Amino acid sequence: METFVKHRPEAPGAFAAEAAGLAWLRVPGGARVVDVLAVAPDALTLARVVTVPPTRAAAEAFGAALAVTHTAGAPAFGSGPARYDGPSFIGPLAMSCEPEPTWGRFYAAQRIRPYVRMAAGRLGPAGVRVMNDLGTRLDAGMFDDGAPPARLHGDLWSGNVLFAAEGVTLIDPSAHGGHRLTDLAMLALFGAPHLARILAAYDEADTWLPDGWRDLLGLHQVYPLLVHTVLFGGSYAQAAVEAARAYV
Repeated sequence: METFVKHRPEAPGAFAAEAAGLAWLRVPGGARVVDVLAVAPDALTLARVVTVPPTRAAAEAFGAALAVTHTAGAPAFGSGPARYDGPSFIGPLAMSCEPEPTWGRFYAAQRIRPYVRMAAGRLGPAGVRVMNDLGTRLDAGMFDDGAPPARLHGDLWSGNVLFAAEGVTLIDPSAHGGHRLTDLAMLALFGAPHLARILAAYDEADTWLPDGWRDLLGLHQVYPLLVHTVLFGGSYAQAAVEAARAYV
């Protein structure tokens, strides 16, 4: 078996978190995940994924399988991978994973406010006010819909969605319990091959998507846009504020 070895973790504990997330995401009938062969503090050995040109059929199969992964669920919004109690990350940034009773409270407390604090200088006072208003609406449950916590990849941009001969394979998760739209929103934000087919197949397979769910993708994109604001600055701050403003 060909292997791929990652060295120099982005943060202490990142490889253990990644391995735990991949194990948790491995669900019968769910989306394929890369095989973890060995994990150490300074190295993560994975099975090498050989990519092939994306196809419509593979995209549709992935959309349906992703719905199965999400439906495998999580104990709570904000819970981390099973049998793992170490730190969690989104890229190199620390990511809180503490159980919350509702999605809105979780999203506000653990996916909006921490990164608003980190990015406040780039967002500016007006941008921070928009984010605070959004947090208030989230706390009040205005976007809660009764769906149970989903088992999320958590960093589902196209670079972590590999089209392989065996089927679409996921790498580099930021796994946690959350709302299924968060994964779909990240795919939509940064694009993916045959995105329309992925989303259509997911919609057909899933039973928990709320009515008008496509209109809510921007709400779930606020989080990755804030993360990118912290990491890269630039136009991401304006994009994050504009996305949030649509929901306040």
